[in-house]
Amino acid sequence: MPELPEVETTVRGLARFLEGERIARVQVNRPDLRRPFPPDLVQTLTGARVTTMGRRAKYGLIHTDRERTMVFHLGMSGRWRIEPERPEKHDHLVLETESGHVLALNDARRFGSVDLVETDGLESWGPFAGMGPEPLGPDLTPRHLKQAFQGRTAPVKQLLLDQAIVAGLGNIYVCEALFRAGIRPDKEAGRVSRPALARLVPAIQQVLSESIAAGGSTIRDYAQPTGELGYFAASWQVYGREGEPCTTCGAPVLRFVQGGRSTFWCRQCQR
Repeated sequence: MPELPEVETTVRGLARFLEGERIARVQVNRPDLRRPFPPDLVQTLTGARVTTMGRRAKYGLIHTDRERTMVFHLGMSGRWRIEPERPEKHDHLVLETESGHVLALNDARRFGSVDLVETDGLESWGPFAGMGPEPLGPDLTPRHLKQAFQGRTAPVKQLLLDQAIVAGLGNIYVCEALFRAGIRPDKEAGRVSRPALARLVPAIQQVLSESIAAGGSTIRDYAQPTGELGYFAASWQVYGREGEPCTTCGAPVLRFVQGGRSTFWCRQCQR
């Protein structure tokens, strides 16, 4: 599933073709993805000018001058195609700008979503209400994590995946950040020390920033809007590397299932 770096990369790619542009045509090729397309999507976006692009957690935001924002989620297999040479079967939403740019939202498995939300009400919109701070923003601090983890016996990895604590973190990048910070993924969150949290916050921010710079991580379906793949997977230090030597100490990377997801870690480097 595309995670925060993949969504950020997608938004930056789309911005080059959408920001400041007027949408001349909107084509919806099926009634729904994970849920139905908004009934007024075509009417609202046709003729609207895109003012800015943004991201909240794993959602992309297309803000318009009609005080409505199109919010998209890529689900498991979603990707935007820019200037496609020909239509594809799973191009479920197509936008064409006044200057002739064509952008197609392609989603083979249809686990993604598209919503229209009043721009002024975005923070209180259902999926965003109660979300924690953005991991790349100034509000993610060791103090915030200390307060969120206080008295909690759940594993630290599980709480980092809780969107009410930190918005947008996913399995790959939590595994990588915990490795960099030297913290066991199954350690009780309330027992993580202040010095460890002081290492964890920059580790989260560094791994996300490095992945964005590399265009994200391609596992199966994800590609940047330009069609290029994300190359950060080549830099994974633990994720997906079960049995391989740790890049730091040489011990074998271990894997266990945590909350239905695979967790990768090094017994020697993470305490």
